[in-house]
Amino acid sequence: MATAATAVDGVRTGGPAETLGSRLRRRRRELGLTLQQVGDGAKLSVGFISQVERDLTSPSLSSLAAISRVLQAHISEFFAIPGGASLTTRARTRGHYSLDERNTDYERVTANFPGHVLNGVIMHEPPGYRSEPIRHEGEEFFFVLSGSITVELDGKATILNTGDSIHFRSNREHSTWNHTADPASVLVVVTMDIFGEADTEKMGRIYHDSGPGG
Repeated sequence: MATAATAVDGVRTGGPAETLGSRLRRRRRELGLTLQQVGDGAKLSVGFISQVERDLTSPSLSSLAAISRVLQAHISEFFAIPGGASLTTRARTRGHYSLDERNTDYERVTANFPGHVLNGVIMHEPPGYRSEPIRHEGEEFFFVLSGSITVELDGKATILNTGDSIHFRSNREHSTWNHTADPASVLVVVTMDIFGEADTEKMGRIYHDSGPGG
């Protein structure tokens, strides 16, 4: 059973000393899963899963969503999901949130309404940041708002500068790298359920169809 959670820099913790990595490790052990099983299920390397659990690195938002699915937990158990109640966002009032203040932070730019497919964030990558390679369902689109990043698709590197974009199927192994000495900001739109809202909507339909005692 999940413990009570509070939000600290976006990360949910069950107590003052419990980190994102320790929560993920505890949940994995509750299910009796190995690191290899989590890595295989999330399509991430076992070495990366081990580093995340030891808080040596932090996952991207899409990687945390994939890991959460394997752990049969909603992503909100590990991360304070930003709201998407408004159809409009404003640059001056959008909140920034991060899984690790040393790495990428995000601004949510898409809304949450029944049946929505697109999930969008502005991703701010610090100099030298490199995301983990991952594959998942759906498709995604990157548009560089400022700076420059390297996108790797199936091992092939493409440099994107300000104003450049790339659109690809997400089942291709992909990662990003800020290869410069300056921050980079990228609009990222994906069809993957990175906020866990489709899962929430699905559970709501199950409850409605079956009734409280169904």
